[in-house]
Amino acid sequence: MEQNYVMIALKLLGALGLLIYGMRMMSEALQKMAGPQLRHILARMTTNRLTGMLTGAFVTCAVQSSSATTVMTVSFVSAGLLTLAQAISVIMGANIGTTLTAWIMSLGYSVDLTSVVFPAFFLGMVLIYKKQHRYVGDFLFGIAFMFLSLVMLSATGKEMDLEHNQTVVDFFASFDTGSYWTILSFLAIGTLITCIVQSSAAVMAITILLCSTGVLPIYLGIALVMGENIGTTATANLAALGANVQARRAALAHLLFNVFGVIWVLCVFYPFVDLVCKLVGYNPEAGGQAALLPVVLAMFHTCFNVTNTAILIGFIPQMERVVCWLLPDKAEVKKEEFKLRYIQANLIQTPEISVLQAQKETAYFAQRVQSMFGMVRQLLDEKDDDAFAQLYNKVTNEEDITDRMEIEIAQYLEQVSGGHLSDITKTKVRQMMREISELESIGDACYNLARTMNRRHESGQDFTDDMNARLREMMQLADKALTQMNSVMSGHSREHDIKETYRIENDINQMRQQLKADNIVAVNEHHYDYSVGTMYSDMVGECEKLGDYVVNVVQARMGK
Repeated sequence: MEQNYVMIALKLLGALGLLIYGMRMMSEALQKMAGPQLRHILARMTTNRLTGMLTGAFVTCAVQSSSATTVMTVSFVSAGLLTLAQAISVIMGANIGTTLTAWIMSLGYSVDLTSVVFPAFFLGMVLIYKKQHRYVGDFLFGIAFMFLSLVMLSATGKEMDLEHNQTVVDFFASFDTGSYWTILSFLAIGTLITCIVQSSAAVMAITILLCSTGVLPIYLGIALVMGENIGTTATANLAALGANVQARRAALAHLLFNVFGVIWVLCVFYPFVDLVCKLVGYNPEAGGQAALLPVVLAMFHTCFNVTNTAILIGFIPQMERVVCWLLPDKAEVKKEEFKLRYIQANLIQTPEISVLQAQKETAYFAQRVQSMFGMVRQLLDEKDDDAFAQLYNKVTNEEDITDRMEIEIAQYLEQVSGGHLSDITKTKVRQMMREISELESIGDACYNLARTMNRRHESGQDFTDDMNARLREMMQLADKALTQMNSVMSGHSREHDIKETYRIENDINQMRQQLKADNIVAVNEHHYDYSVGTMYSDMVGECEKLGDYVVNVVQARMGK
């Protein structure tokens, strides 16, 4: 008998593991199928609180994971793509969208899904081998695993025969369902288990299993469901740890939303539950009708989240003020001199969104190297020794930062590429790897220009007025190339004609040839020293190299 209980426990754990794996597989497949479109939906369809809420509900229904939607939203807030108010509306919608999962599970306990599972496995296997449809195949495998786990859980529940196990029946009967202390205890248990398991779906499955056998009273089952709503917020809050203050505020808003909902439901707990039961046609006092209990739980989950959203959607500005008060900006005041602006390493749970953050960081990298080149141009005309030294030290520091940015973005992209990415996103990762390498080379070119100017400054020698004028022209062309590059990097690649970049690069090449030829003549005619001519030639050559690196960055971004 003891061995039988061990086997049942193993079946139960295996079915739960299969449920979590199936949902994760299905969610990742949908994210890969949607690819960049999913990011665009979240970024663009949040013009007001109502569209934000509908977007959150739609995306969560699509990916079957409120945690995935919430982590995406926190990532967007961290990257500055969504305001805190927009994020709160999306999170509200995500809570509504996640109710679909509860309905699917209640269906699994009410309908025999075996006839769906095996055809889904077969069709999924066929599509996986057809590479162009493999993400659809992954999705079918995920949904088949999820349905199979529900079939296994239902069968295990029947095998456990808990309704005829007097010890279990007496244990649950010993709890006073009319006591708020009992309700609060089960609410705390649901919260704790969900925080540990990091899957509200798994805890919901266990709750439905216990209720469907008739041993767990509906009031206690609903208390567990309320606890799951609080526990599921742990995922986003853990993801936001170490992120910027706006991301932490978005995660905290998710927690406050669910806690507020639980508080008001507790105030009207018994009338609210009775109303939900009446909608389904279940009588809590009469007992029996255990088959209806999974539907009652799904209905409560839906009514809870829809009503909570209806109450709070008009108070988003107030929620924003509360989380800003709880998490003030003072933690952000003391920043290190160097810190990646958009990339948050602990938000790598959604690879598609992580790629977007890396793109934003790479675009910022491009802006930074152009700013560095601006310092170099200032050096050319700086005559004051102290000001020159101070500016030169800034350029040196920037060169160190560009080296670190290249390494940190590359390491981040390596982590991201280890996840499951769509083919389009994999191509973007390869392009960004090339971009950051070329951007770091631009930083090196700027530093080499600054070093040459510093060598000239320390030698006490100076360029002639004509040499300075020609160098300014050369640097102006290089800066024009950098401006074109930043236009492309900022997301306007479709509007950009790469021929313009080639034209500027060609102008730089022609000017370099002309200046080098003029320099040889001037040195031979003793217009200035050979050492001055060498430094001048080095600077001209470095500007031309910088132009080449710019072309490489633009080509990489445009997929050339």
